[in-house]
Amino acid sequence: MTDLGPLNYFLGISVTRDTSRMFLSQQKYASEVLERAGMLTCNPCRTRVDTDSKLFADGDLVSDPTLYRNLAGALQYLTFTRPDISYTV
Repeated sequence: MTDLGPLNYFLGISVTRDTSRMFLSQQKYASEVLERAGMLTCNPCRTRVDTDSKLFADGDLVSDPTLYRNLAGALQYLTFTRPDISYTV
């Protein structure tokens, strides 16, 4: 086993430490996900979440299924590590 030094970034989580605390952030990871989705220049806004949304099998197919699966997995990982955003995602 090798000591790689202080932990700074691991599994999409940025780690910042001082003498008594540790701060974890996924801002960089979330920005990378937005960039892959082509949404980096989008502006946030407050919207209500549709609780009665229904999915149908006859919808349009995505143009790049691999990118779609990649983004879905990245968003799923964010919801596992950030439960406060899980409902909206």
